[in-house]
Amino acid sequence: MRGVAVVVAAAAVLALAAATPASAGGPTLEFGAAEDSVKQPTLAAATTEMNLARLAGLDAVRVTVQWRPGLSAPPEGELEALRNAAQAGKLAGIRVVLSVYPFGSSVTPLTPEARAEFASFAAAVAKAGFAELIIGNEPNINRFWLPQFALDGSNAAAAAFLPLMAESYDAIKAAAPKTVVWGLGLSPRGSDNPALSRHTHSPSAFILDLGAAYRSSGRTTPIMDGLAIHPYGDSSSQAPRDSAHPRSTSIGLADYDKLVGLLGRAFDGTGQRGSTLPILYDEYGVETEIPADKTQLYEGTEPATTRPVDEATQAAYYRQAAELVYCQPNVRGLFLFHIADEKPRAAWQSGLYAIDGSPRAAVATVRQAVAESRRGILAKCPSLKLTPRVTLKRVADPFAASIELHTDLDAAYVVRLVRTNGIVAGQAKGRTVGGVAKRVRIRLPRNRVGRFRFEVTARTTVNVGAPRSARGRSFQLR
Repeated sequence: MRGVAVVVAAAAVLALAAATPASAGGPTLEFGAAEDSVKQPTLAAATTEMNLARLAGLDAVRVTVQWRPGLSAPPEGELEALRNAAQAGKLAGIRVVLSVYPFGSSVTPLTPEARAEFASFAAAVAKAGFAELIIGNEPNINRFWLPQFALDGSNAAAAAFLPLMAESYDAIKAAAPKTVVWGLGLSPRGSDNPALSRHTHSPSAFILDLGAAYRSSGRTTPIMDGLAIHPYGDSSSQAPRDSAHPRSTSIGLADYDKLVGLLGRAFDGTGQRGSTLPILYDEYGVETEIPADKTQLYEGTEPATTRPVDEATQAAYYRQAAELVYCQPNVRGLFLFHIADEKPRAAWQSGLYAIDGSPRAAVATVRQAVAESRRGILAKCPSLKLTPRVTLKRVADPFAASIELHTDLDAAYVVRLVRTNGIVAGQAKGRTVGGVAKRVRIRLPRNRVGRFRFEVTARTTVNVGAPRSARGRSFQLR
């Protein structure tokens, strides 16, 4: 992340228990955004900001709360703003997740006393009713954690972050056992070179070193229910599908297999899940060029390394990112950074909305991608096999045998009108749109007297899995 405000984040995730199988992606994938602007002193103001996420089709927002020495719980004013965000999210049908981390590397909690205070702070947030927490924010870079290296050049950050993660996990679970604890919030890249003036670690090294520290600690219980990571591209001009790093230690959206492999090497065979660990992409952003008629709304200059793209490209990249992640089985959510732009050009202009609240092309694109994900048609995935849920209800109709058919995913169906002796008296075929009820009519048979029932078989139209059958109650025709 870049700029003073880059630590704001908002995310959407499934309510996930530690024992939940690592099966996500597909229609269960959550889409959210990183946005602290929903933290407001009044519910009305928070609702105004939250509605921008709802209009974009998002179903979660992640906000941040920062620990400083001396705090064992958030100040009341901060807590009230968090509650307003949570209530606004509830009214809009949007989940609110909290990212909890130290204010910066100047206050890195390295002592037992500081760790205990931080853990109490995180537990207090959980007790306040926030059911999903992300513990940590890019502890693999010097902006948020120091020291990164020990005197011998080994990874001091991973070794020191392990006890903080473990103590926080235990405190949160003791205070609110059902709370989902995501860990780390890793930066996508780092040098792993203690000789450089800026000390950073790559996510690859940090995961492996954290695993080594875990194994050495003798701990037999988890430190996290899932891994959070920020898979930003190398610049905003990099397409998501081009973000793989087969010959480097960085991790982008296209490095899913590499990430799962690293987690397996780090933790498989221990008390912490590894290759089956749920993954949350809790920050991903593509910066846009600012139109000439809006430049006066922003301030400062854009860093040369950003390489922003036009609005159409941003929209296309967000769509591509959604399609890519949809096919990654362990991934629970993809969260865009931000809902709306930041004002300083040195920060992030990656929002779905410009600084004045005007929607970018990405709003409609993201909304459509979310809808297609829910319907099971966003992308065709090599290993994803879907089966629809089917409900039917008979509808009164003097001229035909009729039902209202509903499938949660897009599906091809066959509806049969069957006599109780098993003889098919008529049938209809067609397709449903996931989540939309459809009226299906079958011509009444000539000999219409007797008892009948409806039988339905439905199969998804994309990522085709096993068919689903449903049968209605028998009824009398006269």
